[in-house]
Parts: sequence; structure tokens; C-alpha cells
Amino acid sequence: MKLDVIKLDGAKAGSVDLDEALFGLEPRADILHRVVRWQRNRAQAGTHKVKTRSETSYSTKKIYRQKGTGGARHGDRNAPIFRKGGIYKGPTPRSHAHDLPKKFRKLGLKHALSAKLKAGELVVIEDASSEGKTSALAKQVKDLGWKRALIIDGAEVNESFARAAKNIEGLDILPTMGANVYDILKRDTLVITKAGVEALEARLK
Repeated sequence: MKLDVIKLDGAKAGSVDLDEALFGLEPRADILHRVVRWQRNRAQAGTHKVKTRSETSYSTKKIYRQKGTGGARHGDRNAPIFRKGGIYKGPTPRSHAHDLPKKFRKLGLKHALSAKLKAGELVVIEDASSEGKTSALAKQVKDLGWKRALIIDGAEVNESFARAAKNIEGLDILPTMGANVYDILKRDTLVITKAGVEALEARLK
């Protein structure tokens, strides 16, 4: 399928052929959900921790005699039944990551690209280059109507463009290898350079 290519100033710069296997799929929410869940679980810190009865700071002295009080038998105040005592079977530091096959991850990325094209939220630009001036790039982005956009470049991101885009709110830029389902779906507009399209096709074939 063909899609128009534009420059950052909004002028037309020809067209590009998009691979049907990457951009022409019928998006499936279940596949996208599984891949996003896999990404977010891998990113979760897993540093939550509570103190057990061996780590709380009360005295270990027996609080009252074993028999004759009419109360339950207790050893010390660190027991989970008491206020500020240790927690029984609470959360401990762990990894929340789980496995997801590489083929499925690739499929999720294809469905994310297809979803953006189907929603009319995919833009192809000739290249992502700039003089390094944030104000000039911000004006171009505003004129194009990009409020929350992700730009995917080729194997490497243009250094001056990345520097200019750094302080523009709602604008992210990634190299092709950094393209992922979560970041693509999170933004309202997906912008890919011609070099990025070629690199994505080479990566996902």
C-alpha cells in the first residue's frame, strides 16, 4: 500500500510503499494487550518489602506468663496478631517479568503499526533532521498538529534533531531498535522516517 511522504515543513515529498505484512493486518486487542502487559511487568521494580516478625523492633521477652491470665498464649509482641508486629507472608522483592516468545513480540509490533495506520494516526516523513533549534522544531510540530507524537528514525537518531526535540513536551524520538508496542500505542501520532520504515521492514521480516 502507498502512503504520502511529507517533510517537516508540511511539503509533500513523494510516497512510500508500506509492506502489507507489517502495516496491513487487522489489529487484535488481545495480542496488543499481552505484549503491553509483558513490557510493563518487565519494567516493574518489584522492590516492595514488609518486615517479618524476626525484623520488627519489639522486645522478644515473653509478654506475660503462660498460664493463669485467662488470655491467649503469646511469646512476644512481634507476633503478626499484634499492632506493629511482623507481617505474615507479606510481599518480598521479586521480579514480575514473565516470558513471551520472540515471534509473539514481533507480531505485537506488527499489530501496533497496523493499528496506527488503520486509525489514520501514522505519518511518514522524509527524514528527521534539524539545525538543533528547539524553537524552530516546536513551530513545525505545532503547524503539523502533533500534540503527543512518537518519532521512529532509522538505525541511529540524528543528534541535532534529538537535541532540538529534547525539550518539546509530548514529543519522543527512538531509533528503530527501540520501537515497541507500549510507546507506539501511548502516543496519539506515530511518525516514521523513510529510513525508519526500511529498518522496521528489515527487522520484522
